[in-house]
Amino acid sequence: MSVSSSQPIGITTKDACVDFPIFDAKSRSLKKTVMGLVGGNIASESKVPIIEALRDISLQLDHGARVGLVGHNGAGKSTLLRLLAGIYEPTRGTAEIRGRVAPVFDLGVGMDPEISGLENIMIRGLFLGMTRKEMEKRVDDIADFTELGDFLRMPLRTYSTGMRVRLALGVVTSIDPEILLLDEGIGAVDAAFLEKSKKRLSELVDRAGLLVFASHSDEFLRELCDTAIWMEHGQIRQQGELEDVLRAYKGHP
Repeated sequence: MSVSSSQPIGITTKDACVDFPIFDAKSRSLKKTVMGLVGGNIASESKVPIIEALRDISLQLDHGARVGLVGHNGAGKSTLLRLLAGIYEPTRGTAEIRGRVAPVFDLGVGMDPEISGLENIMIRGLFLGMTRKEMEKRVDDIADFTELGDFLRMPLRTYSTGMRVRLALGVVTSIDPEILLLDEGIGAVDAAFLEKSKKRLSELVDRAGLLVFASHSDEFLRELCDTAIWMEHGQIRQQGELEDVLRAYKGHP
């Protein structure tokens, strides 16, 4: 895995694979597995099974790409996003990331329930790669967007799920990413706020140099993407124009 910002924005993977070892109840740690060594060889009963989460992923995503990820739950979409973000190293093959990445997988990541909404705005922004000065300029706009009013001065633990999503979306849609990796997760807000969020997300995508967006919503994919990748069993089943991929995916039993 290599990360570079000196070259034009983009992501290149070549035959990239991501494997995960699976430990059973009797051997849940690497230490216990190593303890099963017999005479320098791993005893047959202590071998750890490997799950191939991603297999032979070859992609060339350049500046301006707007790519949707489709596939059933467990198909490998979220794992692929984490590979493209540099969170997962390829077990085999290569992955090169060129540009500042804003990974938006779990809207609540980087937030502290014990501090106020305003303080969490700063922390979440820093988590996404912004500077403190950049976030200070955005606080008023984020506060206005969330419509949370005095709640912003209260600890996050007092918020409902919908209020937390509002806060997280306010921060996420205020950043200026070069590479935006987005996993849909905004269903906990009311319909009116969801429409408002879609507009902000569209503006965010316009500012991003490159977008990869995993979603189960055809409507949302059509709003934000023009090409798509269909994932199945950790592999790329099809890649191409969005409508072509959606037709093939929806027609698959």
